Amino acid sequence: MTVVDVRVDEALWGSTILPEGFVERWFVTDGTLVSRGDRIAEVRIEDSRHEITAPVTGWLSTASKVNAVVEPGTLLARLTTDGKGTP
Repeated sequence: MTVVDVRVDEALWGSTILPEGFVERWFVTDGTLVSRGDRIAEVRIEDSRHEITAPVTGWLSTASKVNAVVEPGTLLARLTTDGKGTP
């Protein structure tokens, strides 16, 4: 079993002066099986919304709630896999 962290990419702050954003919404609920590439969350920084996608297939465990403040590198969720990228 492997656990993969899903973090807010620092590159999302490339064109903003604000040091933080927030979790706008989750597209899936905690405990859901998601596939690699599925959109799982939306983060808002200033007036821009950024979709966060699953880097691997696995079971989602959220670490940040809706409206939670996020900064570059903030842990959003963890995906649990069997170590091969599949549940």
